Amino acid sequence: MAPKAKPTKAREGSANVSKVENGTVRPGKPNWPSFGSALLPAEDLTVHTLLDHQIFTIPQLWTASLCKTYVTFLATLPLTTTPGRPKRGEAVRVNDRFQVDDADFAELLWSTTSLKSIVEHISIDGQALSEAERQKLWGGDVLGLNSNIRIYRYSKGQFFDQHYDESNNILFPSASAPSPIPAKTTWTLLLYLSSPTTGCQGGEIVFYPEAPSKKSAAPPPVLADLQVGMALLHRHGKDCLIHEGREVTKGEKWVIRSDLCVRR
Repeated sequence: MAPKAKPTKAREGSANVSKVENGTVRPGKPNWPSFGSALLPAEDLTVHTLLDHQIFTIPQLWTASLCKTYVTFLATLPLTTTPGRPKRGEAVRVNDRFQVDDADFAELLWSTTSLKSIVEHISIDGQALSEAERQKLWGGDVLGLNSNIRIYRYSKGQFFDQHYDESNNILFPSASAPSPIPAKTTWTLLLYLSSPTTGCQGGEIVFYPEAPSKKSAAPPPVLADLQVGMALLHRHGKDCLIHEGREVTKGEKWVIRSDLCVRR
């Protein structure tokens, strides 16, 4: 459980598509590159536990070639640099970002890759979870990924200070339902397109577990090294651990961000 007093938060808004509002042009949906047929099937992927029921990684969810294609494409998007001085109560974040509401891309990222199969049939330490255990783990009945897609680029000297990710209530679009489904986000999804093999140094994400009691020492930090094509899932909202994205010291770190959504 995260501390009751949260000094910093990461707030995410919703992007409007091709709309002019207060003189600002909101981005339209990008023409995302095809995923192709080179993605690995779920049976060839492994879920690694960095912290029990709290942080998981899925190496090679995307292939290195697909990541390279996307980095080239994402660099053409109209990225906006975040301000160096955040609003009161928010963490310092210095990066370049693009944000768009795109349910079609979220569905592709969910269903075309092995992510949906892995989430819906997850095993921990070789033990398959029951339906009740999966719902407890993910926070409810999983619907898919948040259509709020965020692209982050961290260049040399950029970072994201210690913060928590908030849970958000959303309306989840569904082709099988007559109207959007009330939903909430429960886990953050980060898909890494860069690593030291692509010239990126630094930029690791570090989580800080809490001490079990006031008299106990805090457990050591949990560090997730960058790997090309690796997906990282971590709890957010009331169960979020304080975490940070370390400063990039060389090259660029590219990340695609969404969230796991469950029925509300």
